Amino acid sequence: MLYLPTRICFGADALNEAGAYLPSMGKKALIVCGKSSAVKSGVMSDLLPLLDSKGIAHSVFAEISENPDTTQIIAGKGQLIKEACDFVIGIGGGSPLDAAKAISLAAANDLLIDQLYDAEMHQNAYPIVAIPTTHGTGSETTQYSVLTDKSSHKKAGFGCELIFPRLAIVDPKYTLSLSPRISLNTSIDALSHLLEGIYSSMRNPLLYPMIFRGISLIKDNLQTCLKNPGYLPARNALCLASMYGGITIAHTSTTLQHAIGYPFTTEYNTPHGLANGMFIEIIMRYYYPAVKAELDQLFASLGMTMEGFLEWLDAFPIKLKVDADDALLYSWTDQILAARNTVISPVIPDKADLMSLLKSVQKERV
Repeated sequence: MLYLPTRICFGADALNEAGAYLPSMGKKALIVCGKSSAVKSGVMSDLLPLLDSKGIAHSVFAEISENPDTTQIIAGKGQLIKEACDFVIGIGGGSPLDAAKAISLAAANDLLIDQLYDAEMHQNAYPIVAIPTTHGTGSETTQYSVLTDKSSHKKAGFGCELIFPRLAIVDPKYTLSLSPRISLNTSIDALSHLLEGIYSSMRNPLLYPMIFRGISLIKDNLQTCLKNPGYLPARNALCLASMYGGITIAHTSTTLQHAIGYPFTTEYNTPHGLANGMFIEIIMRYYYPAVKAELDQLFASLGMTMEGFLEWLDAFPIKLKVDADDALLYSWTDQILAARNTVISPVIPDKADLMSLLKSVQKERV
């Protein structure tokens, strides 16, 4: 079974196409974004006149950091209520989009900061519009929000069908201002999502054509995008792959591939996509015996072997090594093993195996 309650407007005229549906979202939007990306990408200069033309008022909450924390969600909730907004527009990468979802949920249910992860409290949500400015998270088509809890120093996500965006507006031109570093990191995140659609115990063969096509688009266009950031056809391909990745994990969720990277983001502020990239080869080799048939089918569709794929991947600077001692790595094991995405992995490691995986990205000490 496949389920996606999100209307998707994709391509060069996506925002204008979406204009017909915006009035049905509400009368006043809380625009959730970072401090600069919504303006730098060009979304804001296109969106605000469109809202005005539709008689839709707005309030801007531009306080979202790269890894949004729960205090930002409560602040956004407060602004939504104070400004009497009745829907939310998220603009940016995965962080603002995930924050927009959480703010919608927090405001609609009057959640306190320690109730954000309480599924029983998730009863209502304001309508959400998602406008991505990166080609990585696919958050515009998922029911997930990933946040950082500063009090516990943990990064974790939750899922709720109520926070599927009702409208996704994906125009690749809004990714043209991305730096090569962010372009790489977000694309690697999309690649992780697509691979995890194969790894997950919730894998669905109905998704395989989309997964295989998405990985092919990244393989064929990522290097071009990094060499020529203004080349729109490559951006278009990567945005499509990212959206495919979002649709995939909306059905399969993520796996240990994601859970193992979260502590590196909270401890070292490692960008989320790069934290995934550190482990792509390691996890693929670890999982291969359990999902050999599925991965072999993928590589056959790409016209290459697994070793050829990993050789292609090795051309990108994603094999980060960190200066972490064994005690720090061990302190993360319970958190990783308890993560909901670890539980649906094709192989669930014990602590010894998990330590071995973690230590594979550990710097050698002299």
